Amino acid sequence: MNKLLAAAAMILAFSTTSVLAGPTCNVPKEKWMKEADFKAKVEAQGYQIKTFKVSKGQCYEIYGFDKAGKKVEIYFDPATAAVLETK
Repeated sequence: MNKLLAAAAMILAFSTTSVLAGPTCNVPKEKWMKEADFKAKVEAQGYQIKTFKVSKGQCYEIYGFDKAGKKVEIYFDPATAAVLETK
């Protein structure tokens, strides 16, 4: 019974971690869009960037607001600025 509970706890821990983690980008750094160019492109789409960072998964990530003023957390491909995930 203890082994079963331990196994269930491990599965839950791993599934929770993957839910909280963002996407992974496997783009070589030399192909990444320059940070200033990326920010300009995203802002031209109507986003207001409050915080910009590179995520643990090596994607560009912003926290800010969309055109409607709604809070957003968005992960982008660092080479193309394509939206990968929105939270």
